[in-house]
Order: sequence, then C-alpha cells, then structure tokens
Amino acid sequence: MEMDLNAQVKKACFLQRLKDFPSKLKDGVTKRIKHVQKFGKDDPRRIIHSIKVGLSLTLVSMLYYVRPLYNSFGVSGMWAILTVVVVSEFTVGGTLSKGLNRAFATLIAGALGVGAVHLARLCGHKGEPIVLGILVFSLGAAATFSRFFPRIKQRYDYGALIFILTFSMVAVSGYRTDEILVIAYQRLSTILIGGTICILVSIFVFPVWAGEDLHKMVANNIIKLANSLEGFEGEYFPSSEKTSKGTNSSVREYKSINLTSKSTEDTLANLARWEPGHGRFRLRHPWTKYLKIAGLVRQCAIHFEVLNGCVLSDAKAPQDFISKIQEPCSIISREAGEALKAIAKSIKTMSRYHVCVNTHIKNSKNAIENLRLALKVSFPETDKDLLEIIPVVTMASTLIDIVSYVEKISESVDEFSVLAHFKENLDPKLSPELGQHHLLHKGTVKPVLEGDNEEECNNSPHVVIAVHDEQPPTVNENNVNLGAEKTTVVVV
Repeated sequence: MEMDLNAQVKKACFLQRLKDFPSKLKDGVTKRIKHVQKFGKDDPRRIIHSIKVGLSLTLVSMLYYVRPLYNSFGVSGMWAILTVVVVSEFTVGGTLSKGLNRAFATLIAGALGVGAVHLARLCGHKGEPIVLGILVFSLGAAATFSRFFPRIKQRYDYGALIFILTFSMVAVSGYRTDEILVIAYQRLSTILIGGTICILVSIFVFPVWAGEDLHKMVANNIIKLANSLEGFEGEYFPSSEKTSKGTNSSVREYKSINLTSKSTEDTLANLARWEPGHGRFRLRHPWTKYLKIAGLVRQCAIHFEVLNGCVLSDAKAPQDFISKIQEPCSIISREAGEALKAIAKSIKTMSRYHVCVNTHIKNSKNAIENLRLALKVSFPETDKDLLEIIPVVTMASTLIDIVSYVEKISESVDEFSVLAHFKENLDPKLSPELGQHHLLHKGTVKPVLEGDNEEECNNSPHVVIAVHDEQPPTVNENNVNLGAEKTTVVVV
C-alpha cells in the first residue's frame, strides 16, 4: 500500500514537472535573449565585429565556390579560411599584428623549408631524413627559445609559433612529395589572400582602433579620479556647498578603475603600435607614454581607498578641529579635482591646457601650506585629544599625497603633449589670466608739457602714451638674450 502511494506521488511530481516544462523553457529562453541583448547594447562593436568576421569568411570562401579559383588553388583554399578564423581580431591593431606575423612567418619558414628539403636531398636517400631531422630540431628549438625573450614574446610570439608550424610541415612533407614548390606556393598565396581580406575588412568596415580605446581609457580614468576627489569634499564636510544627492556615488567612482588593468593597457599599447596613422594619431604616436600616465593614475587611485575609509570611519574628530581645517582641505580637493579635469580634457582634445593645470596645482599647494599651519596651531596638548584627531590627520596627509600625484600626472602629460604634438589652446574659461597676459604691454602715460609751470602741465588736454612692446627674445650662440623693446609714442 505504501509503495503504491510513493509511486503515485512520483508520478504526480513527474506530471507536474512535465506540465511546467514549457513555461520554464520560455522563461529560460527569454532570460538568455535579454542577456544577449544587454551584452550587445553594452558595446555594439561586438555585433559589428561578428558581422565583419562573417563577411571575411564569405569572401574567402569564393576560392571554393568559383571554379577558376578552385582550379588554381585546389584544397589549399582551406588555408585561407583557416587564416581568416585565426587572424580576425576585435581591433585593427590585433588583426594587423596577427596578419603580418602570419604572412612574414609563413614566407620565411616556407623559403627555409624548401631550402632545407633541397639541401637534404644532396645528402642522398639515406642521409636525407637525418639532415631534415637535424634542421627541424635546430630551427624548432631556436624559434621556441626566442619566444621567451620579452620583446619577441610581446610583439612576435604568434609569428614565431607560425614559423615553427610552417617550417616543420614543409620540411617533413617535402620528404614524401616532389611537388614541394607547388605546395609552398599554394599555401603561401592562400594565406596572403585570407590575411589581406581580414586586414582590409578590419580597416575599412567600421574599424575599431586599439589606440583610441587606450586613449579614452586613460582620459576617462582621470575624470573618475576628479569626480571622486570633488565628491569627497561634499561627503566628508556635509556642510560644504558641494553636498548633493549624487555625492555618495561620485566619491566612489575611483572603484571602477581597474587597479590590475596593467596587462590590458600593455596589450592595447602593443597593438596600437601596429596600426597606421589615423585621425588625430600620427604614424609614430608615443603610445608608451600612455602606460606611464596610466601607472600614475592607478597609484593615485590607491590613495582614494584611504580617503574612502576616512569617510566611512565611525571615529570622528571634534567638530571645532574639523572646522579649522575644513577650508584648506576643501580647497585642496576642489583645486586638485579641477586640475585632473583639465588634464583629462587636454588628453581628450589633444590640446595643451598647462597654464590652467599649473594654476590649479599652485592653488592646491598654497592650500596645503594653510593646512599645515592650521594643524600646527590646532595641535592638541593631551594624548587623548591626539588619538581623536589621528583619522583627520591621516585624511589630510592623504590629500597632500594625492596633490603630489596630480602634479606627477601633469608633468607626464606635458611631456606626452610635446611628443604627440598637442595644439596650444587658450581657454579663457579655464584660465582667465592667460588671455590677458599676452595683451598687456609695459608703458607710461604723461601729459604734454605746453608750459614751464606745473599748473599748465596738469591742465593740458594732451597726453603722451609710450607703449613698450616686448619682442620675442632670441638667443645667439653665446646664450646672450637679444630681446629688444619697440616703443611706440602716441600723442592724444
């Protein structure tokens, strides 16, 4: 009786699962579709890249579909399809890197393979396999060892791998066939066709440039630091004018900076070197300078974790002590944040705003001196009070370190801007004193003397304006300043 009851329960459960299967299947499919849609919307370039690979495969398949092409290349057309599959990369630099590595490695390895076969045949039928074995061992081992060198590993690792594969296949297969030249020609030509199609599609059909990705990544990370620094002021000093509802989220924008992204940045910089000049980027753009700037940005972001800990800490210093250092700390965070924004804008627009950046950094340093003075004046006398202000002193010290890193980032960007030929940009909104600096001239104004007495001199309706226009200084071979002043006299 009990067994029948268990059988009925199992049957009922099975029928219920069978009944619920269509709805669960529908929910699962809907969930997967939404996930795919979200994945595509996050970066539409992924969809475009998939279409580009499909287009390249379709074009290269013509080696099989078109009879004259098939008669010329035969089954070696498969090498073209294989080349498209392995060479197609997301970025133009990746495609060029793999395509050129594969083409040159195949060419060199094919030539050496044919030469090795002919050399081995000179040694007779018995000596041929021995010579081929020695050559395959020597070149294969040497090429494999070369892959351990950092420079070759970084830029030519794929080429070394294809060299080993191609040379071994040509040398070994040449032992059993007499048409070694025909095989080498067909494989090389089909690989060149497949690689060329991949490169052309990658460059001319919605190209994705690795250099632009690296450029935007570095600039956006600097903006995140600026937003976090400005948001810190409103959250640590709630009474300040910077307080807003979005402060809590902006102060933690630095968390989206991947502190372990060095490998990604190195990869993008390496691929960018393979890309031709495009848009704002010249042929020999200093891509390695981005790595130096990105390293400083990551080091600066680590200090923001300390600031975030100060914000979340339950230990609060006396309010009167905080009020004494609030103004210089607010100025430091505000000015350093503006400096970072100007640096990011300089990178994004490839324009120089060094005067604006230096002004904000100078203001931050002045605020640091005021902060140090306020700390000295407000330094507690008892150990108990000292323990209470330690978190605030830690926060102030961290702000000082951040300003130091902002200055280092600014110096690196200045050095980079010279190498990358940034255009000079005078933005009066960012640096109002800059536009006036070049318009002011030295001069004197005095009345025209029509008489000998002082009264006539003062009552004269005419004045003489002497304008001293400074000429650009020039330096001769003896480093002597030859700058001169041109004086213009106007009588009014």
